[in-house]
Amino acid sequence: MSERIDSPETTVADETDEQAAADRNANRSTTPRSDGFRDYISSNWGERVETLPEPREVAAHAARRRAELSAAFPGKRLVVPAGAMKQRANDTDYPFRAHSAFTWLTGWGSDAEPDSVIVFEPTADGHDVALYFRAVAGRDSEEFYANAAIGEFWVGPRPSLAHVAADLGIATRELGEVASLLASADTKTLVYREADPAITERIDRARLARAAEAVVTDNAADAPFGWEPGSVHEPDAELARFLGEARLVKDAWEVAELQAAVDSTKTAFTEVLAELDRAVATPRGERVLEGVFATRARIDGNDVGYGSIAAAGPHATILHWTRNDGAVRPGELVLLDAGVERDSYYTADITRTFPVNGTFSDVQKLVYEAVLEAADAALLIVEPGVVFSQVHATAMEVIARKTAEWGFLPVSAEESLEPDNQFHRRYMVHGTSHHLGLDVHDCAEARREFYRDGEIKEGMVFTIEPGLYFQPDDLTVPEEFRGIGVRIEDDILVTSSGAVNLSAGIPRTVAEVEAWVGGAGR
Repeated sequence: MSERIDSPETTVADETDEQAAADRNANRSTTPRSDGFRDYISSNWGERVETLPEPREVAAHAARRRAELSAAFPGKRLVVPAGAMKQRANDTDYPFRAHSAFTWLTGWGSDAEPDSVIVFEPTADGHDVALYFRAVAGRDSEEFYANAAIGEFWVGPRPSLAHVAADLGIATRELGEVASLLASADTKTLVYREADPAITERIDRARLARAAEAVVTDNAADAPFGWEPGSVHEPDAELARFLGEARLVKDAWEVAELQAAVDSTKTAFTEVLAELDRAVATPRGERVLEGVFATRARIDGNDVGYGSIAAAGPHATILHWTRNDGAVRPGELVLLDAGVERDSYYTADITRTFPVNGTFSDVQKLVYEAVLEAADAALLIVEPGVVFSQVHATAMEVIARKTAEWGFLPVSAEESLEPDNQFHRRYMVHGTSHHLGLDVHDCAEARREFYRDGEIKEGMVFTIEPGLYFQPDDLTVPEEFRGIGVRIEDDILVTSSGAVNLSAGIPRTVAEVEAWVGGAGR
């Protein structure tokens, strides 16, 4: 890649001195700074004619979401940042991904600009909402060619304020204008804290100054806010909870995006199976599988929705195995847990476990069918009104019964299911379900009574993913079970009368999986 030079990473919340950046690069080549060069590079460019787009499909949905948020926090200034670039190494960054809360409110996904901020400014009857971002800079500016962090010559053109306003159906303003809002933050200003720590700290300090004034004049009327930057702020937490709980029920557009992500994931799984022979022939064959899946994710969408788990053999017993540096051997199973993330950031989350040589052994089949039975039992109870935690409890009844039948438990299945025992959980320590959407573990800020202990509602989308994992050195199970890990994970949409498995088209049964592996064109 080209050498990055003279690249001050300036943001609204933390401006880095350009001279300091230049000093750090004093021993490296630098961009020409002469007046002659500056005049030459800023001239003789073709005229750009901008045609404003029609609003993207999500714009109407995002406007409704903003209205819901406005109604929930009257009189409060709300600040939800997209987030900043994150350093990977020295002067290279990770690919930018806007925070999911920001994307949910704006509809801006993989094309979102770093450092952007959406601000809800209170009015007498609601809020004026504006999206602040770093708009396109002219080619007569030094930024154009000299700033490797944001300059068009380095990272490509940015959209204009008018373009984004038309595209997203929202008022837009220059990013620099938001600085005064941050500086004037008071105790009626709430921020989504985790999205951009630098902005959060700046708001904390501004609120602290005004809270201190209030202590003198109003007898600590601002006590809900902590006295140190970065401390707990309950009103901010209320904002985060709202944005988590509001996302629990998906609209029709979101469901369509999730289905499209699942469909791309099915294609990626099939392409992985077609490369099993290459994976077997490669010392770190798990990475062959990971790479094939990632290629499809980048072709069809933004990226993978999370670090893919391509776990072969005993690695399948490690729940979050993402090193993916192991061998793929005939006679063993591969557990592939992966999902394509759309440009909208909505992601699938699918797990399939399959035999490398195309046929399950007797013991592998026994374990696989037990997990499938648990998954099917859990899916069968899903309907509006059921408590979400019951999905997990239903799957665990099957896991307890099967492991008891096989003689792995020191007590009966019924005794093991008692809260003080749970011996069967040795072989499945994770939960069975989590909500799915913009984040693979969506709505994490929702309160327990709305999430784990909440009632299932029409429009919710969540996973069902039971598993059985027998560690290679687990002496509680017979030797032939050791090193076998199986998980089956599907993405489930709750309907008015039950549920639809969005990933039902991806083979699940033993016969389907064996035929799938055998017919993958290897």
